[in-house]
Amino acid sequence: MNIIPTILCGGAGSRLWPVSRELHPKPFIRLADNESFLQKSFIRGAILPNVTEVLTVTNRELLFKTKDDYREVNQTNTKTSFLLEPFGRNTAAAVALAALYVAKQHGEDAILLILTADHLIANQAAFQQAVTNASLIAQTGKIVTFGIQPHAPETGYGYIEANQAKPITSNQSTIGYEVARFVEKPNLATAQAYVDSGKFYWNSGMFCAKASTLVAELQRHAPDILNTAKACFEASLKDNTDITQVEFEANTFANVPSNSIDYAVMEKSANVAVIPCDIGWNDIGAWDAMSTLTAADEDGNRVSGSAMLNHTKNCFVQSDKRLVAMVGVEDLIVVDTQDAVLISHKDSAQYVKDIYNTLKEQGNESYKLHQTVHRPWGNYTTLEEGDRFKIKRIVVKPGQSLSLQMHHHRSEHWVVVSGMARVTNGENVFFVAPNESTFIPAGCHHRLENPGVLDLVMIEVQSGDYVGEDDIVRFNDSYGRVKA
Repeated sequence: MNIIPTILCGGAGSRLWPVSRELHPKPFIRLADNESFLQKSFIRGAILPNVTEVLTVTNRELLFKTKDDYREVNQTNTKTSFLLEPFGRNTAAAVALAALYVAKQHGEDAILLILTADHLIANQAAFQQAVTNASLIAQTGKIVTFGIQPHAPETGYGYIEANQAKPITSNQSTIGYEVARFVEKPNLATAQAYVDSGKFYWNSGMFCAKASTLVAELQRHAPDILNTAKACFEASLKDNTDITQVEFEANTFANVPSNSIDYAVMEKSANVAVIPCDIGWNDIGAWDAMSTLTAADEDGNRVSGSAMLNHTKNCFVQSDKRLVAMVGVEDLIVVDTQDAVLISHKDSAQYVKDIYNTLKEQGNESYKLHQTVHRPWGNYTTLEEGDRFKIKRIVVKPGQSLSLQMHHHRSEHWVVVSGMARVTNGENVFFVAPNESTFIPAGCHHRLENPGVLDLVMIEVQSGDYVGEDDIVRFNDSYGRVKA
């Protein structure tokens, strides 16, 4: 049995702003053990039996962060492959492209185990048993969903109703049921009735099926999505010599309709089964849920980082840098980052996404970027910015280099703090040591490289009529950011 864990790593995680941003979304948030949601998802799939490859569908801009995360935790050297979307088209497109990839690479009988990149599962043994049972059913040609045993009338999740009159057995034991229906997020009274009935499960968003099953069900219920995905897949392969990293061509990808796999296929198909699970699942959808990962003190306060609380109860504080002081308040969420502070009542945590959306509509960069921005070659931190100038701290990893580039509107002064820089400045190539500097005039082709074995740290002072990040023309790049 060939199982391909397939991680869908998309979405902005807007309810977890200001830690989650468009270019640093929820899957990359580090938890108390310093592992990200994405790393936990990768480990969860990679250590399953019969797994030799983990497939990830993500945005092109997140590839280097994804690879960095995997590199830290891939202790078994499991093969990784990537399908790279130029922009979001929801989960139906991602699943369709993943099914086409797996069918081509591993055969139509290979099983895709579709995993989310941003959920937590506490019981790996129970999860592994659920995957084993689901795989048995998937081999019969069904799409198998993982239904979470509800422990409360939760109104924030969709539900799956099991047809208990149609159990699915293995070795004379019931391991699942045919699905009677999927239900949208209910009100509280309806959710309570679902829990009391014993027939309903939370929809985890995880499922598994043979590649051929997914293709057939997409053809039956969403042929527009499947056919446009096929056209995109075939067009993209022409420009990719390495099929284990397929970057989808933007024009044909734009033709794929945007829809969720639940709406496009699951809710329409009569060929879906559910595996009841009690695996310690949590989707950590907003800050009220995130706060529960931190232990509470005797006043019900939960603190991650530095805080001083006085006459304060049932609050959550996350602050990695600055001291947060709170006096005489209750039931608040405070999240402090380098460039933004969130203050919310616990009951309003779901509305944080409205702040994110407003920032995006207004063109405020804080919806998209942190003060420290990660790049394939390292990172940069904006230290100060004003009219006609910007000051950055730049860190280049050993052996890495920025693109050969040019700016129309700004000049740059580089001062090396530590490490050794190899600089291309026009026709000249030279080294810059600590406490030395160089000047890059506007319009000049230039490149920064780290030829050493230690991090290169430098201060960059930009000055000019315009110092926006989009004033960059790339001519050559090691990370595929320049098209032929």
